[in-house]
Amino acid sequence: MWVENGPLESTHKIAAGWHVDPALYGDTKTHFYAAWTSDNFKKTGCYNVQCRGFVQIDKKNFLGGYFPNVGTYGGPTYEVLISITQIEFGDIVDCFDIYKQPAFNHPLLINHTLQLKPNFENLIEKTSVNNSEIGSMFGLYREKCPEGTVPIQRVKYDFTKGNLLLNSHTLVKDIPGVHIAELFIPKNYAPLYEVSGINSVYNPMVGKGESSISHIWVENGPLESTNKIAAGWHVDPALYGDTKTHFFAAWTSDNFKKTGCYNVRCRGFVQVNKEIFLGDGFSNISTYGGPTYEVLISIIQDPKTKNWWISAANINIGYYPAALFSNLGSGSIVGWGGRTQAKVGSLSPPMGTGHFPNGIKDHACYFRSPMVQDASREFYIPKSIMTRTFSDNSDCYGVYYYKDFGKLYKEGLIQFGGPGGKCGS
Repeated sequence: MWVENGPLESTHKIAAGWHVDPALYGDTKTHFYAAWTSDNFKKTGCYNVQCRGFVQIDKKNFLGGYFPNVGTYGGPTYEVLISITQIEFGDIVDCFDIYKQPAFNHPLLINHTLQLKPNFENLIEKTSVNNSEIGSMFGLYREKCPEGTVPIQRVKYDFTKGNLLLNSHTLVKDIPGVHIAELFIPKNYAPLYEVSGINSVYNPMVGKGESSISHIWVENGPLESTNKIAAGWHVDPALYGDTKTHFFAAWTSDNFKKTGCYNVRCRGFVQVNKEIFLGDGFSNISTYGGPTYEVLISIIQDPKTKNWWISAANINIGYYPAALFSNLGSGSIVGWGGRTQAKVGSLSPPMGTGHFPNGIKDHACYFRSPMVQDASREFYIPKSIMTRTFSDNSDCYGVYYYKDFGKLYKEGLIQFGGPGGKCGS
């Protein structure tokens, strides 16, 4: 099998399969092979590793290995699945020893004891829509990191104040150019230890210097020293160098003045899962009117260690250690919704689908089955009377909680979004 592109004289080609080639192997056995070229084999390319180019990852199987079992005419027949696949998101990911990952270089985590799994059971996603799509949204069928290692998206660490604000300004309170459409549970229902929801995933169109996010969050403390954790998806060209939709998490213990960042742009988040990582891209994206692709996102505090776990699609990705925070023993406010950011004086980008809430699921971005956990450690869907909504410019973005309106919205549906445009500062 093969894939190729380009004219005859400069064909780019990759091939893979089996062959019998005594000149190459010195025997008449059947060998697995792959080959490549970028100029129809004039000056580049070769079989297997006869020239430099192929990157080996697997520790057992290799190019040029032979098949011990081969089929015969009339049977028995032996088969092998062969594929050539291009990874859509081209992320550069390093597999770190789980005990030596960058997080443990944080001054507050020098003596931290790694927690491999949380002391709670994951939420069970009770949905008949797109359940089979959850895994493929993150590309879960790709190569895993080897046992004992975890994937960390490669970044250049920069702890300057300007860089920290650049990486997290959409989540900072009261920053010019940021616009909000969110629903939250106010302080009188505190303490809270979990926030979650099943989020529809979109790819709003944003330009240079802009971003658009959908997220859940938990926070505590006054404005000048807010302790906060957020998780969700966003489109942020400045952060990733593309306009694709990425999964993210972020943290701060001082409203992003000197601490915190997105993903692993600073030390703090402890990665545990071997496949999904912060900054990972979604391969399937919803469209207005359907189909809709969803992901269950949650932020939950471990009742024993007090670490805050980030989960997506019922998979525990990792956690923010309790030691990072100065005032997040519990959350005083939790919420769901969207934000956008643009240069002051410029048009603001769309949020979600780019359409206002209207109660029809596939018309606006949403969180359905929003859940919280209070001091009783019981999960429940908040009643509408418990919540507050906020949109700083209703001509640009809206938010509405469809709950307590009969069976149709029994599970709760938080819709938000809008076209953006001239939204002011």
